[in-house]
Amino acid sequence: MLKKLLMVAALSTAAVSAFAAYPAEEVQKAIQLKDGSTVYILKDGKMGMEDKLGRAVRMKQGQVMETKDGQKIMMHGDEVMRLDNILHQDHRG
Repeated sequence: MLKKLLMVAALSTAAVSAFAAYPAEEVQKAIQLKDGSTVYILKDGKMGMEDKLGRAVRMKQGQVMETKDGQKIMMHGDEVMRLDNILHQDHRG
């Protein structure tokens, strides 16, 4: 129940749109966190996290994170390699 509530909160959070910088077919939403990192919610509902230095990082399934506006969201999935490909698609030949 709590997990569903947190996911609803995560999806309804006003966040920076990811459509301008990242492929619309992969990223549904980008949410800024209090520590300067960003959580990306992908179209299939799974998530990936980018640290404040721009690197895709691992997160534990179910870990609770705090958004810039103080809301709590829970990590669902750990798409670190998928997010790394999205973040660096323009840097690979």
